[in-house]
Amino acid sequence: MDKRTELHEKALKDLQLSEVLMMDGHFDYGNGYHGRVYLNAHQLFRHPSTIWRYAQDLLDVMPSELVQRAEVVAGPVTGGALLAHTIAGLLDSRRSLTHPPCSFAPFNYDPSGGFALRAFYRQELTGKRVLLADDVRNTGETFARCAALVREAGGTVVATVEIYDRCEANVDLGVPNIALAEYKAPENYHAADCPLCAQKVPITRF
Repeated sequence: MDKRTELHEKALKDLQLSEVLMMDGHFDYGNGYHGRVYLNAHQLFRHPSTIWRYAQDLLDVMPSELVQRAEVVAGPVTGGALLAHTIAGLLDSRRSLTHPPCSFAPFNYDPSGGFALRAFYRQELTGKRVLLADDVRNTGETFARCAALVREAGGTVVATVEIYDRCEANVDLGVPNIALAEYKAPENYHAADCPLCAQKVPITRF
């Protein structure tokens, strides 16, 4: 077993042991859907040391060429931004002291208009190679919206990375995607048609 495969398998087990990745439950995702699997980002970011460990392992599975090329790491608030900030710092620790420092940019969420990028960070992205980070990838729509903002700012997305990939992405950004752990989650259900509700399985909300 190579190191990358070992890290992928270890991460999947660790996520379950730390109750970050919860399986075989009944979860209300807050968007009109229910399902059996949930990534509890609150638990993931509760202790800073937890996200640092996962971010270090994520860097270990990333191609070395990507580690060297990324100039900015950006992510959507809150989980993606916290992960992006951690990765940006760790990238510098793996590069020579003469390498230009890596920058960080957060995407803010505006309920009236979706994700947005402040003018200060737009300037940081102009002409830069940008690594997009998030805690979990579902359909890939969040990455797509963030990538559009990067392009509008004059930057170039070189890859997307996440701690956990649900293997449900239906959007292809045309760049590599690197996940620390992957798991094909069972089908989600519209709340009105949820069979778990019909069976009166207790609901967990966050």
